Amino acid sequence: MYRILLFILSIGLSQNVIYNDFFTDNTLRFDYFHSGVADTERVSLDELRLENAWPGSKTNLIDKMELGLYRVEVVDIETNKLIYSYAFASIFGEWQTTGEAADGIWRTFHESQRFPEPKQPFRLILKKRNPDGSYNTIYDAEHDPTSRFVNRSPIANSNKVREIFNNGSPENKVDILILGDGYRKEDVKQFKKDAKHLVGVLFDTEPFKSRKSDFNVWAMNVFSDETGISNPRQNVWKKSTFDLRFNSFDSDRYVLTFANKNLREIAAQAPYDAIMIIFNDPKYGGGGIYNLYSTVSSLSSQADYVFVHEFGHSFASLADEYYTSNVAYVVKPPEFEPNDPNVTALFDPDNLKWQHLEHLVAPGIPLPTPWNQAAYDSIAVVYQQKRRQMIADGVGANKMETLFDELKRSTIPMLKSQQYYGKVGAFEGGGYLAKGIYRPEVDCIMFSRNRGEFCKVCSEAIEKMIDWYVE
Repeated sequence: MYRILLFILSIGLSQNVIYNDFFTDNTLRFDYFHSGVADTERVSLDELRLENAWPGSKTNLIDKMELGLYRVEVVDIETNKLIYSYAFASIFGEWQTTGEAADGIWRTFHESQRFPEPKQPFRLILKKRNPDGSYNTIYDAEHDPTSRFVNRSPIANSNKVREIFNNGSPENKVDILILGDGYRKEDVKQFKKDAKHLVGVLFDTEPFKSRKSDFNVWAMNVFSDETGISNPRQNVWKKSTFDLRFNSFDSDRYVLTFANKNLREIAAQAPYDAIMIIFNDPKYGGGGIYNLYSTVSSLSSQADYVFVHEFGHSFASLADEYYTSNVAYVVKPPEFEPNDPNVTALFDPDNLKWQHLEHLVAPGIPLPTPWNQAAYDSIAVVYQQKRRQMIADGVGANKMETLFDELKRSTIPMLKSQQYYGKVGAFEGGGYLAKGIYRPEVDCIMFSRNRGEFCKVCSEAIEKMIDWYVE
């Protein structure tokens, strides 16, 4: 009932927000520090930063999808009216689930939230979602957009922005910005080639293929002093512009940057709703966080898969559906239904999470939906043992790619032989848990490297997100 009332309230509020009544044509960025441990967090202001023209929707100003771990709200002080909201996830939110945070070690991460610049003084509120769907406020402060403390220095125009394709005004499109890390100036042709190829892969994948006209894609030439990115496990340290690194949260393949402010200052030179960072390195890796950014190694043989998979995280808040790989997080069985659109705890099989997609759910399909999980797990366990040993031994990228190919040869026929392959149901195993979490189909690009497409439920979630940006 709580979620229904919140959804109805959000619709009413969004219908009453007229952009020109409350906002200028510019973007205001809230830069802040997010600190804490597993059970405690603090937010402190860095600065308010004026950017260029607002690239987002001027009609859908209230986020109604209830995704992500956090939510930013802008409230007009004079009218006490909610005039903007936006859901997101964060590096800090992920770090809170690590063993380091559980041990009480405090860390601080720099974060940013962007919204259209209000004309009048406003309250800025950050909220964190609880597992039951309620929210706790972690920041609430009044700000004056005309204050001398707002950083209004011009955005640098030091990097060349070019269009890969342009289908119209940014406010009516999803604008993707492709950035490169670990590309030197003499690597510019390689960056252009890699960006063009990976964007082509994304828009050859449904539903992006059918919705290509709803997107603009921009690429920015950003040059590093050295080729490649840092790899702490191998004691390899590179001077790259965004300081992307393997081994984020001590997960070998997980690639993030913690240099958020530098990233935001550079990205502000282009219109963007989503950032994708491709890095010039042959080692398999990447990452994606909802409404933050995604990363991918452009030279890995798995780059096509990773690029699309990670964009599923960062753009549509899709959960990982795999559960056999090592991750940095301490994952516990859920006590409440996850808010990720593509996994469910299946607490009530008679009310399947994606039952509203009646045209997708196979009539009469059993819930939970049977599949030979034991056979799959026996293959995956051996694979993970080999992979862990290869990581410990520091083997080269080529040998690791060979192992990936072996796994695909073993699991593709096994998964395709399942009775309900290609059908929508509830298949146990997902979200890093072998038991207690269910995914919509046996296979999906969010589950494995085998199937180069999204399942039907993931596709519906992506289309819903596209609609929010362009309608």
